[in-house]
Formats: sequence, C-alpha cells, structure tokens
Amino acid sequence: AEPGPGPGSPIGRVGGGLEGSPGGSRRVFSPASEFREFSRRQLRDMERLFRQYDAGKDGFIDLMELKLMMEKLGAPQTHLGLKNMIKEVDEDLDSKLSFREFLLIFRKAAAGELQEDSGLHALARLSEIDVSTEGVKGAKNFFEAKVQAIHESSRFEEEIKAEQEEKKKQAEELKQRKAAFKELQSTFKQ
Repeated sequence: AEPGPGPGSPIGRVGGGLEGSPGGSRRVFSPASEFREFSRRQLRDMERLFRQYDAGKDGFIDLMELKLMMEKLGAPQTHLGLKNMIKEVDEDLDSKLSFREFLLIFRKAAAGELQEDSGLHALARLSEIDVSTEGVKGAKNFFEAKVQAIHESSRFEEEIKAEQEEKKKQAEELKQRKAAFKELQSTFKQ
C-alpha cells in the first residue's frame, strides 16, 4: 500500500529523513524498505544525484533547481514543462520534489509508466542510473511475500559483504603502498 501524501522534510541520508503528514504525525522515511525494487547501490546513486542538484541543501529540488538539472542533463524544459514534471510525482502538492518523490520518478521509469516524450522520462534516461529492477515483485500471498523478504534481505547482505570486501581490499592495497614507500624511503636514507 502506498503511504499517503505529506509534506517532506530534509532527507539527511539514505535511510534517514522524515516525511510528515497534514495531521502533524511524522514517520521515518526509509528508502531501502519502501523502494525494495532498487538495490542499495541504485538508491545511493539516486541520492547522490538528488544532493548534487539540491543547491539550497534544504532536502528539496525546487523548480529552479530542476530547471538547472534538466539543462545540465542536456534536456532543457519550458517553465510549464518543469511544472508538469513536478506535478506528476508531487504527492504533497508543495511544488517541489522531496527525496521520496524524486525516487518515485525512477520507480515509474522502471515500471514503464512514463511517457517517452515527458520530461521525467528524459530525466530518468539521461541520469545514467540503471533502474532495471531485481527480485520478485508483487507477491500474491503471505508465502510469496515471505520468500521475497528472505530474498531481499539476503541480497542486501550480499551487497554489504561485497562492500566490506572492497573496503578490505582497498585497506590492504593502501597498507602495501605504505610499506613499499617506507622501503623506498629507507633506501634513500642509507
């Protein structure tokens, strides 16, 4: 079930951020749990892109920031085109994009729900973020949902392990470079 619209607030980091609702209650927005069709890497890439164009660093992409973004991506839009792009995913009707609404663009792109001539389609295509989805979608019953949850968590564990292995490898390479440098230094000191 899609959560109801509510005014967004700054995102902080992937996994952080708050989305409010008109009644004043607030809930934590967790991209990884709400946008399960995307991998951690895809979500990080999307957050990096969002932060890159959030010039005001307020956790939103407004009309002028979106205008600049589309120009940099090589697909400039008219003022009306930009307004229509925001309107298509602006759940809380605040005329700017929260990080959650920004992710909706890529969800719609992955599901083939964006018209080819739309600004959002151009944004998703030109951003060079691969939105091909992985894993089981639309589980029909409890058993399938459980299998999907196991699959999702094991995929995230695999990604975390791969990230840790990469960090270990980088640390080891750094250690070897330092040792080689010290060895080189000692030959000069003699």
